[in-house]
Amino acid sequence: MQFSKELTRLSAQAEAALAGRFAEIEATAFANTNRVMDAFRAHRVSDALFQASSGYGFGDKGREELDSIFAELMGTEAAFVRHSIVSGTHALSIGLFGLLRPGDVLYSVAGKPYDTLEQVIGIAGNAGDGSLADFGVSYRQTDLNADGSFRTEEILNNLKTTPQIKVVFIQRSKGYLNRKTLSVEQLEKLISAVKALRKDVYVVVDNCYGEFVEAREPGHAGADLVIGSLIKNPGGGMAECGAYLAGTARAVELASYRLTSVGVGVEQGATLGQNKSLYKGLFYAPHTVAQALKTALFAAYLFEKLGYTVEPRWDEPRYDIIQTVQTGSAEGLCAFCRGIQKGSPVDAFVTPEPWDMPGYSDRVIMAAGGFTQGSSIELSADGPLRAPFTAFFQGGLTYESGKLGILSAAAELAAEQEKEKAK
Repeated sequence: MQFSKELTRLSAQAEAALAGRFAEIEATAFANTNRVMDAFRAHRVSDALFQASSGYGFGDKGREELDSIFAELMGTEAAFVRHSIVSGTHALSIGLFGLLRPGDVLYSVAGKPYDTLEQVIGIAGNAGDGSLADFGVSYRQTDLNADGSFRTEEILNNLKTTPQIKVVFIQRSKGYLNRKTLSVEQLEKLISAVKALRKDVYVVVDNCYGEFVEAREPGHAGADLVIGSLIKNPGGGMAECGAYLAGTARAVELASYRLTSVGVGVEQGATLGQNKSLYKGLFYAPHTVAQALKTALFAAYLFEKLGYTVEPRWDEPRYDIIQTVQTGSAEGLCAFCRGIQKGSPVDAFVTPEPWDMPGYSDRVIMAAGGFTQGSSIELSADGPLRAPFTAFFQGGLTYESGKLGILSAAAELAAEQEKEKAK
């Protein structure tokens, strides 16, 4: 791949400016790798834990130890990790249906959840489809302040006046909203305030895209249930499917009854030879997350210098692997995604097109040239075709390949701009 002199110059300028930030990311990756290796040693990880089970999967030692390792790393009492959970949305559904009962209220305190949860909750879709609303669970929402902080006073007042609130839901990352990602420190302050007022409330955190970005996880901050996908951060690019739920023993038990059945929970579940890739992915995860973060920082610097609005900026704190670029037009968003696709190791010859994707209210364009379908720890980009036509991108198994993908996106955007000028 060849790039213009201007992009080559900006690339070198970016890496010089980012040297200190890169060092910070690598220090966090070292600390998190140390935590992972300590957990592997403590749980006596060996080849015996990688063996497959079939049928009911009773007594699968590898599965049981991986559950315990995830609980330790996520700062919780218990956890379960399953390759059979098909997505982060599926994992969140398991958790929410596990904790909520008819008459309860689900209270989202960080604004609207990710688009695919709208039908799960029942604020979109058809009545009778089996949403939480169909089972008598109500929904309430409080948005974040303009600066990305919680409206703590409003949240606590609602908890006082609405005893039916059973789950306080926090989406840590931005989803398809132009807002800041939440830090573990922010979560800890709110969770402490919530628990001081209502110990009976479950605090559930959607941790997708946030694992191993900091040295602590939401479980260390007191969350009752922390949920994420294995084809994002904690799978390290090795896990080919699956998700995890980690939290208090009771919250995990209730969620496990929705995973399988009441009375069975985590006692069953054949691993079918997937254990090794899940262990290996967890081992790689802190390093792979660091590669994705470096790629995001490089992109933030480059596109800001090219005149685009980005979030977060290259010199701001970062609490997940997502980077946004406001392209300003549908054509620009599509061009950005074409560039990411061209700069991918798999399916680089494919041209992404917008489509009516199930679970989304707007047409969505997605670029994903990864080894695992839908993996967003691998470099990928997507966005709904609605103003301000923001590209949401994340991932990069290696910084070098991620850098190439970002330069490709910048080149494609520049070409689109020249085409528009010529009209």
